[in-house]
Amino acid sequence: MIENLKPDRPICFFDIESTGISTAKDRIVELHILKLFLDGTKKSKTWRVNPSIPIPAEVSRIHGITDEDVADCPAFADIVSEVLAMIEGADLAGYNSYRFDLPMLAEEILRTGNEDFDLKACRSIDVQVIYHKKERRNLTAAYRFYCDKELKGAHDARADVEATCEVFQAQLQKYTDLPDNSEALSQYTKQTEFADFAGFLTFDDQREIVINFGKNKGKKIKWLAQHDTGYLDWVLRSDFPLYTKNAIKKFFKRKAKSSKT
Repeated sequence: MIENLKPDRPICFFDIESTGISTAKDRIVELHILKLFLDGTKKSKTWRVNPSIPIPAEVSRIHGITDEDVADCPAFADIVSEVLAMIEGADLAGYNSYRFDLPMLAEEILRTGNEDFDLKACRSIDVQVIYHKKERRNLTAAYRFYCDKELKGAHDARADVEATCEVFQAQLQKYTDLPDNSEALSQYTKQTEFADFAGFLTFDDQREIVINFGKNKGKKIKWLAQHDTGYLDWVLRSDFPLYTKNAIKKFFKRKAKSSKT
């Protein structure tokens, strides 16, 4: 497994390349997962995905994947069952995963109708947060700093995943004060806790969902449901991530259910 870590379930390191950085509008074009099992064995898989929308030229220049490269690849809906089977029952780890990879993966899963599989239920570790808390740089610099190697093939999903895994192992060896289990590491690498992945919804001290943007920032969904339902309807109609909308819909479902009892 990983030295200086005492996991209680497998860890899936993953990385995503996409058509852009908008969770609501963009799509995955490549996904790589490296799964480390408790017995020390590994399993890895790379999926190329047809995003069904054009890949902007400026984005292709970053990760090297063009429309032609994915023209004959499966849609995400065609691989989602295989992806879910690989990550189910495992912890998730990535680099900058809280801000990008987790929200993007969650959105793609929801688009396929798999609403019962909630990535929020998975423990997650962001290796970038450890790095920024300890050294504050990017993946290329982290790889050079911790592993004394130059990262070749940056923005290739497989290269980034393998580098992230190596950096994580080096961090555990270097910082002996880091937690030695996934649960504590997940808490250590979390920053602001959001009710969704994109950061549009957060929690107050009573664990009630609060709007985290715009004119109603700081207001509870419960309050808006009583005084400004039109605002919540606007969010549900607008171009917000599906995960954000689902969190609001679940609130209304719970409210309707409680009113019947």
